[in-house]
Amino acid sequence: MATIAPEASAWVAASGAPPIELDALSHDYGARQALRHLSFTVDAREIFGLLGPNGSGKTTLFRILSTLMLPSGGHARIAGFDVGASPQQVRARIGVVFQARSIDLKLTVAENLMHAGHLYGLSGKPLRRRIDEVLDRVLLRDRAKDFVETLSGGMQRRVELAKGLIHSPAVLLLDEPSTGLDPGARRDLWQYLRTLRDEDGVAVLVTTHLMEEAEHCDRLAILNAGELVALGTPGMLKSSIGGDIVALETRGPAEAQALRTRLRQRFGAEGTVLGSSVRVEHAQGHRFVTSAVEAFPGVIEGLSVQKPSLEDVFIQRTGHRFWQERGPEAEPDALTREQEAHEGFKEAL
Repeated sequence: MATIAPEASAWVAASGAPPIELDALSHDYGARQALRHLSFTVDAREIFGLLGPNGSGKTTLFRILSTLMLPSGGHARIAGFDVGASPQQVRARIGVVFQARSIDLKLTVAENLMHAGHLYGLSGKPLRRRIDEVLDRVLLRDRAKDFVETLSGGMQRRVELAKGLIHSPAVLLLDEPSTGLDPGARRDLWQYLRTLRDEDGVAVLVTTHLMEEAEHCDRLAILNAGELVALGTPGMLKSSIGGDIVALETRGPAEAQALRTRLRQRFGAEGTVLGSSVRVEHAQGHRFVTSAVEAFPGVIEGLSVQKPSLEDVFIQRTGHRFWQERGPEAEPDALTREQEAHEGFKEAL
């Protein structure tokens, strides 16, 4: 059973240790490398996002940070404790919200939290007091005696969040937290996370494949095929492109390749071919498209000009779109691994 560190977030602040620190972290599944020498830190009072498509390494990293998997190389530390060498110390300082449901629908809200508290060694009046506190935090105090199966999907997600917070963790790990939620419930979830950051000093790490969700994070690590391809605030990453994104549509991939070559020869513009379109970064996009259409009449079938997005950052760093067909490089099935992870985490406690 994990030994609880009361007021864990205050302990982290006093110790000076980063809530999360990766140092050349790597992991492989036999011949395939799922994580490649990842190094970054997550600061206190920060919502940090791991953004990447299927097979990018998010699930593997999440399992390592939640002590369910040992890395093949490098180190991951939470609150100064190595996840491999000191898993019990780490478990006492993290709250984990898995993508797959981990609450019992046939129990009441309070009963779910009571059982979670027992896993962390809490009992009696301190546990009842803590249940009241976390239910107040997620605005479910008046639903404490309701059976979970009677709650909406958004409310059930709040129960999951309360369960992850029952032992006052310094770090909260959430895997695809808005899965299955409607837009209103998603907004509520992010408001709760900001409150945890601002009022409780909790460091929050969120995995996501949703661009609009990643925009809510204070900082992002963008992963592709196990590699860290970008790190920074959403605004900083988008501004690194430094201009407009121009997409020029052609009849097909061959025509797009030919247009890319002609754009380089005529304008010195380096484009990226994505299917039947050519993507070009340009400081004055509207002027550029006018010149391109005039220079190559009948070649360009359609066009668009827009400000950079996080997907544009991904394309710039990888040379391909965020979503593409999963191949042999993809991680093992995420939902299956999530279900296994939840059971493994309960056993570890």
